[in-house]
Amino acid sequence: MIAKMGGLLHDLGKAVDHEVEGPHAAIGAAIALKAELPPRVVNAIAAHHQEVEYACLEAPIVQVADAISASRPGARGESMDTYIKRLEDLQGIAESFTGVERSFAVQAGREVRILVRPEEIDDLTATRLARDIVKKIEEQLTYPGQIKVTVIRETRAVEYAK
Repeated sequence: MIAKMGGLLHDLGKAVDHEVEGPHAAIGAAIALKAELPPRVVNAIAAHHQEVEYACLEAPIVQVADAISASRPGARGESMDTYIKRLEDLQGIAESFTGVERSFAVQAGREVRILVRPEEIDDLTATRLARDIVKKIEEQLTYPGQIKVTVIRETRAVEYAK
């Protein structure tokens, strides 16, 4: 029953996300909490996009069911060509910035992960870069919900003992 209730209500926050700031999963969880729904239902709603930790067995079940439902043909109101173009545009925006080595649109375009060249981008610049990419995405793309932008700056030092 918990998984069914979480599955039924997981996108509850979408009903008011145009009025309330934040991701729809967090908004829906707040509504469920206010309605005094069981804590496991609240967690299933909050965690269905992995924005919070799973606190119960039903949470990943709701997330998997949501992913399966969203991936079926016709589930989204866009064609495959439109979907692919949106992902390419998202990566193109990220890769248009200096210091970006590579970008990856993941989670059906709900997130873009950007790898930067650490010798060109320091930690402070990485933070600014994430903000600048978000601004450009907001200006140039039309997309449902929100897109998480993650800038990854990594330096590795590898030595071998012989």
